[in-house]
Amino acid sequence: MSDRSAPPRFSVVICAYTEERWGDTLAAVDSVRKQSLPPLEILLVVDHNERLLHRLAEEYADDREEVRVLANAGPRGLSSGRNTGIAAARGEFVAFLDDDAVAERDWLHHLAAGYEDPEVVAVGGRTLPVWASGRRPVWFPEEFDWVVGCTYRGLPPGRARVRNVLGGNASFRRTAFDAAGGFATGIGRDGDRRPLGCEETELCIRLAGAVPGAVLLIDDRAVIHHKVPAARERFAYFRTRVYAEGLSKALVAQSVGAGKGLESERRYTSRVLPAGVLRGMRDTLLGRPGGAGRAGAIVTGVALAAGGYALGTLRARRGGSPTFAWGPIVPEDVPRETGAPEPKGAAA
Repeated sequence: MSDRSAPPRFSVVICAYTEERWGDTLAAVDSVRKQSLPPLEILLVVDHNERLLHRLAEEYADDREEVRVLANAGPRGLSSGRNTGIAAARGEFVAFLDDDAVAERDWLHHLAAGYEDPEVVAVGGRTLPVWASGRRPVWFPEEFDWVVGCTYRGLPPGRARVRNVLGGNASFRRTAFDAAGGFATGIGRDGDRRPLGCEETELCIRLAGAVPGAVLLIDDRAVIHHKVPAARERFAYFRTRVYAEGLSKALVAQSVGAGKGLESERRYTSRVLPAGVLRGMRDTLLGRPGGAGRAGAIVTGVALAAGGYALGTLRARRGGSPTFAWGPIVPEDVPRETGAPEPKGAAA
């Protein structure tokens, strides 16, 4: 930080796309407004939903300096929404929070602590699931909590260096995007029914290559609570999501190379998952509920993810993969805010 006596200035980006999460989105914004380290601004980016856009603009009409409501300036999808927020951000740091999550009061404070080291370019936190049923399904292995967008068993505790942060609870130096560009479109979710992901993984790998000596951290004191709807507690969603993850990993490997793209996954599948299977089998022998289900879910998850990766790789070789697009985030990309006057020279 250029001035260590001044508090870090965070722009917090929350991407929204559906009115079905209206209450969740308001709660997410409220949790950021109550931070012990106040943000410079909150950027609410709406993904091609005019009704939601105007409804949120009206909701925060009296708080435009604190909460800015923007339309996604790019194609439909989470990556473009995040890039829209980055382009409009005025803070030295940009943090991302899911629209169905709430941050604990010291979330930004703990994220900011990581940036005391000038080589740190990204800091992520810990995401805890809030199950719609009130408790974790007995068959659902903690090793696969990434399926529902949460921190999973196998990540290092405390503050630790990692290959990539998880996108729903993450922050970056604003200058990182000048060096590496924004989130790649063509990898993550774009309104398609298939739950793709990995856009933050691809960005972090690209960022590490673009900034010599770059350090990326997670700090498990920076906690958010992420809602898991009932539909995502079902095994059908689990199967769909892990298969889609395999497809996504193939796209990441295509973009940044299989060596970097699968470096962490190799350790995860060779160490963390076998230990999870053994733990499930032990629980079964001890008569604990769900042990066999958890072991079976891990084996099924590995098989489906491998199948998705194989198919995604085959498509890439045949030229059937989408084109990736990123590029520098420049001031000219800043979108017009809802309710703001039309900029001079804009086409009618």
